[in-house]
Amino acid sequence: MNPTSDFILNQTMLRITDPKQSLAFYQDVLGMTLLDQFDFPEMSFTLYFMGYPSSSIPTDPAERAKWIFDQTGLLELTHNWGTEADDTARYHNGNDEPRGFGHIGISVPDVYKACERFDTLGVDFVKRPDDGSMKGLAFIKDPDGYWIEILSSTGLRDLILNR
Repeated sequence: MNPTSDFILNQTMLRITDPKQSLAFYQDVLGMTLLDQFDFPEMSFTLYFMGYPSSSIPTDPAERAKWIFDQTGLLELTHNWGTEADDTARYHNGNDEPRGFGHIGISVPDVYKACERFDTLGVDFVKRPDDGSMKGLAFIKDPDGYWIEILSSTGLRDLILNR
């Protein structure tokens, strides 16, 4: 048996400055569900776990916590208390120099329809679907400036096969 066969990619963590703005963005714009919130008052931070659950979320707090850490592809938003009131609080998105972290990706059925909706919601675009040489995918920004790739599985398949 492979010693890593039971490993999963559970989460990617992003630091956020204002949970009200970030939760509204990830829930209302991207349609994610807030799976749970864990406050750590002694360390002055809160963790918000977001995702697209494929099964019902357990109501018992202990079962729900275990369930969250058994899921794949979750987004953990970490809020250090007080950053929402600090005009100088900024996090590096990894796309400005020095480069590092790039983006998260959200797969949608139709990139163009998703982007039309994002336009009506006033979302900031980094790249629209027909900009640049890679057609059919987009990049938007969340409230902290993190890039989010908007892609479709068929669109990316075709892009890769026809390169």
